[in-house]
Amino acid sequence: MDPQLLLSDFKGELAALTAACFWALASVLYSRAGPTIPPIVLNLIKGLVAIALLLLTILLGGQLLPEIDLQALSLLLISGTIGLGLGDTAFFTTLQNLGPRRTLLMETLAPPLTAIFAWLFLGETISATAWCGILLIILGVAWVIAERVEGGSGDRRNYLQGISWALVAELSQATGATLSRQALITTTISPLWSTLLRLLGGTFVLLLWVAIARPKWQLSQRSWEEGRSPRTVITIFMAILFGTYFGIWLQQTAFKFTAVGIAQALSATSPLFVLPLAVWMGDKLSFRSVVGVILALIGIALLFVVRL
Repeated sequence: MDPQLLLSDFKGELAALTAACFWALASVLYSRAGPTIPPIVLNLIKGLVAIALLLLTILLGGQLLPEIDLQALSLLLISGTIGLGLGDTAFFTTLQNLGPRRTLLMETLAPPLTAIFAWLFLGETISATAWCGILLIILGVAWVIAERVEGGSGDRRNYLQGISWALVAELSQATGATLSRQALITTTISPLWSTLLRLLGGTFVLLLWVAIARPKWQLSQRSWEEGRSPRTVITIFMAILFGTYFGIWLQQTAFKFTAVGIAQALSATSPLFVLPLAVWMGDKLSFRSVVGVILALIGIALLFVVRL
């Protein structure tokens, strides 16, 4: 197939896969930065830095504020408030209670929930073949993620609380994605501007929460020094650049040009992109991981074939 035709016809799908790749890279960078910054602070920092980068991009590109009605503007701001503000906070809380593997396993609920919401509220239908592709992707990703969960002792004291926050996170993601898709398909607003508006909505909620709740963070002298070190600052900046700036921009591009359920399913493949990075860093790839990747690749292929 002609590469230009591939880019044109599958712009949304390719954007979602690239976003997943960048999120995988960002997750590795965040892990290498170490747990020196409280999650809510990190969430706020990444929002503010990404907003600054987006504003700089808009100024350099000369993309003035597009004509957008109040309804679409409200949809994008609410989408960011729910999806990025509430959703990301719930996600970080889930991480604290369930750990990364179980949290990512719960994340596989987002694509089918988003597809159902889009069908109920946007009238967006997905073919049986595409549904098979989505389910294969979810199964493949879940198969890989669940590998290290099985047989673990795990502290179950916060398990129920973690599951509850995970459901809040997935419902928030699905709601935010559906609202964003509605605004993108009913207006001519660019994914760049929709990304900025979503981040403004999400970051505003975090600023409001910090101002009202005034949470207290107790950082050790060592954590404070590590958080201010050039290595940590550069690592976190690169994680924000790839994970938030490029990642959400690409996700919005996917929402603009393909069904939101398909976009969410392809974006959920980020754990699979972590595998080659892990191998490059010295980890061994298990047979189970290979099977999971193959299942997900078959699912991805089905989503592309259904558009041919």
